[in-house]
Amino acid sequence: MSEYVVELRGCTKTFPGVKALDNMQLAVKPGEILGLIGENGAGKSTLIKILTGVYHADKGEIYVNGEKKSFKNPNDSAAAGIACVYQELNIEKLLSVTDNIFINKWIKGAGKLLNYREMHKKAKEIMASLGQEVDPSKPAGNFGMGVQQMIEIAKAVLIDAKMIIMDEPTSSLGEKEVEQLMQTCRALRDRGVGIVFVSHKLEELFELCDRVTVIRDGKYIDTRDIKDWDNDSLIAAMVGRTLDNMYPKVIAERGECVLKAENVTEEGVIKDVSFEAYAGEVLGFAGLVGAGRTETMRAIFGADPIDSGKVYIHGKEVHIKSPAQAIKNGIAFLTEDRKGQGLVLAQSVRNNLILSNMKGFSSGMFLDNKKIESRANENISALKIKTPNADERVGQLSGGNQQKVVIGKWINTDCDIFIFDEPTRGIDVGAKIEVYNIINSLVKEGKCVIMVSSELPEILGMSDRVIVMRDGRIAGTTVRGSKSFNQESIMRAAWGGNIDE
Repeated sequence: MSEYVVELRGCTKTFPGVKALDNMQLAVKPGEILGLIGENGAGKSTLIKILTGVYHADKGEIYVNGEKKSFKNPNDSAAAGIACVYQELNIEKLLSVTDNIFINKWIKGAGKLLNYREMHKKAKEIMASLGQEVDPSKPAGNFGMGVQQMIEIAKAVLIDAKMIIMDEPTSSLGEKEVEQLMQTCRALRDRGVGIVFVSHKLEELFELCDRVTVIRDGKYIDTRDIKDWDNDSLIAAMVGRTLDNMYPKVIAERGECVLKAENVTEEGVIKDVSFEAYAGEVLGFAGLVGAGRTETMRAIFGADPIDSGKVYIHGKEVHIKSPAQAIKNGIAFLTEDRKGQGLVLAQSVRNNLILSNMKGFSSGMFLDNKKIESRANENISALKIKTPNADERVGQLSGGNQQKVVIGKWINTDCDIFIFDEPTRGIDVGAKIEVYNIINSLVKEGKCVIMVSSELPEILGMSDRVIVMRDGRIAGTTVRGSKSFNQESIMRAAWGGNIDE
C-alpha cells in the first residue's frame, strides 16, 4: 500500500500565454488534513481542477492508493474517491437536501420510481454525522450557508470519498459555522479521510492542519509539518519575500466631512445610524455577521431603500434612490460579492474597467476604443493586475486580480467616497497588501475610504477610526491612538458591551 491516498507527480499544465502549473507535486496521507496555500494566481485552482478531472494535465501522473489513474472527466475522479467542496457552492436551492445529496446517485425503488423513503433516511443519517439535525425533505435554500456547505460535504461522504478538497471553505461562514466546519474536518480525518484544506487564513491552517504545502507561480515550493512553520516562514515561502509590515498604514491629512448619515433607518434592518466620514481618512466598520454593516452601506448607496433619516454629501442633503444616483454624487461601492455584483465575468478586463463610467469613455454616441485601451493598460500597470492582456476574460483571473479590476472600475470614475465591503475576502497575503496600498493612495489623494471588514487585525491595521455595529445600530466608536483602539474593546462592543475610554 502507498503511504499516500492521493499523489500528484510532475504535473504541468499550460494555457495560451500562461504556464499555470510547472512540475507540480502534491501528496496527501489518509487521515490527515493537508493545508494548501499560495498567492492568487499560484495555480491552486488549476491543481484542484486536474485532481477532480475538470482539466487534463499536459504532463504528470495521478496515483490513488498507489494505483495510477487517468481522469477523463469529474465522474472518473469521483469514482476514484476524490471529492471537492468548492468555494462557490454547487447547491440547487429549490431542491430538497436529499435531492442535492443524491444528484446522479439516486436509490431506485419499484419500477422507475425513486426510493425517497430510503434516501431521506440516509440523508438524515449523513447530515447528523456531520453535526446537522435537519429535515432533509426541505429545500436546501431554506438553510444558511453553514448547512449548505455541510450538504456539499455530505455528497462526498455518500460516495465514500478517500480524499476531500475544501476550497476556501470558511470564506462565507460566520464564527460558529467555522467552528462547526473545523469539527467536521477533524471527524472526517479520524475516519481516515484525507483532506486538502485550501485557505488564505493562516490562523486556520495552524489550528487545523497536520502539514502544509506551499506553491508559488505554478511551482511546488515546500511541504512541512505544521509545527515546522510559523507565520513569517509561511508568508516568505508563499510570496518569495518577507512582508515586514502586514498593514502598511499611511496617515494622511484629514480634510472636510464629505459624507454624513443622520438617523438612517431601514425598517427591520438598521435603526438610527448616524456617522460622519472625512476626506483623507479610512473609516472602519466592525461587528459580527448580521450586525448591519453591509446593509448600512447598501442603503447609503441607494441599493436598498431608506425609510427615514438623511444623508449629506459635502454638507448638502441628497436623496439617493439608486446606485446610479449614488455614483453621480461621487460614491463608489466595492461590494463583498465581486463575482455576483462587482464584475461581468464573461466580459474582458478592458470592458469591466469602464463599466461604472462608460459615458466618460464615449465620443458622441460611440465608445472611444483608443481611450479605453489606453486607460485599461494604465490600470493594469498601476494596479499590477496579472493578466495576459486587456482582452482576457475577467472570469479567468484569480480572485485577487478580479478584486483589482473592481477597484480599477471605480477609480475610473470621479468618485471621492470609496466604500470597500470586505475588500480582501478570499485573496492572499500579497494581494491584500497591494489592496491596502491602493487604499493608502486614495486617502493621500484626499479621498474618503469606508472599509467594512470581518477581520479585526485588518480593521485596526488600516483604519483611522472604527465604528462598531450591533443589531443594526451603532454600538460604539474608537479612534486610532486611543486606549480603546484594540480587538478586546471592539469585540466587547460587538457582543453587547461598551467601548470604554
